[in-house]
Amino acid sequence: MNTNTITQVSKRLGISTRMLRYYEQIGLIHSKRLEGYAYRVYDMETITKLKQILLLRKLRISAKQIKVILLNQNAMKTIQIFQQNISEIDEEITALSTIKDILLHFVQKLSDETNIPLVELIENTDGIGGIIESLNLVSINFKEDQTMKNLKKADEKLSTLKDVRIIYLPPATVAAAHHIGDDPETHSNYLIDEFVRNSKLEQIKPDLRHYGFNHPNPVDETGFHGYESWVTIPDDFEVPQPLIKKKFKGGLYAAHMIPFGNFDEWEDLAKWVHENELYEFAGDWSDQEHMCGLMDEHINYYSHIHLKNTEPETMQIDLLMPIQEK
Repeated sequence: MNTNTITQVSKRLGISTRMLRYYEQIGLIHSKRLEGYAYRVYDMETITKLKQILLLRKLRISAKQIKVILLNQNAMKTIQIFQQNISEIDEEITALSTIKDILLHFVQKLSDETNIPLVELIENTDGIGGIIESLNLVSINFKEDQTMKNLKKADEKLSTLKDVRIIYLPPATVAAAHHIGDDPETHSNYLIDEFVRNSKLEQIKPDLRHYGFNHPNPVDETGFHGYESWVTIPDDFEVPQPLIKKKFKGGLYAAHMIPFGNFDEWEDLAKWVHENELYEFAGDWSDQEHMCGLMDEHINYYSHIHLKNTEPETMQIDLLMPIQEK
């Protein structure tokens, strides 16, 4: 039987191993373990299904919607999902068309009267100021009968992140687990989980925090990428091999929470930092080996440590990007 390891599938399809594990966790795909082989593998049928999943994701179909589609043979259910998404896209297109028409109107007016202040233009020209501020968008040579509610809805979906927090992570002593190979997140997180359980660390340090990052990123000379997991510990705490005791210097970070699986929002966070007027990136983009200083934090690790799967479907993650004031 022709099979591929999780790392082979990851490289072949351009998807992270962590995302593959998430798809498996929510029941979209299934891996197999061959006798005498430690790693999970995927057969060609599963790889074909993954290609379908990735195609649907590019069409902005959510993972939960894809699960319904793949598990339901009734075409009507698929049609309903597609029609729902088409309706949402139509709202965005209409809202964007309205915004475009208003901006074109501003450009025309400013071109005709170059000395007119923008504030005066907004307030006095064709009632545009009132239109933008009001609940209803009336007809003024733009799209008719559009509401600000639709406009705001489109803006929320299409603009950059609005829920980024600026946080300070205090310096800390950490126990670090590192693995390079197939599915390194699982291996390094397993070592941390076992350490915490065996040492009863959550009782000794109930404010413990769990961080992780790709290391190396994306791959080393063997063709594998690596992952390093941290858990904060008391300064005088002993850690068993193969764990390593390290110092985390802490610092200022831009934090954005995602549900487990939405790792594509790293790009949105990077854009937010790049465009911010008050803060700038404080990591090192050339340091690909250590993920440029970026990390993620397992939120509520304390409550998950005694679960069989410490990364449940409901898990939330903070994406963390080092920043500094400009």
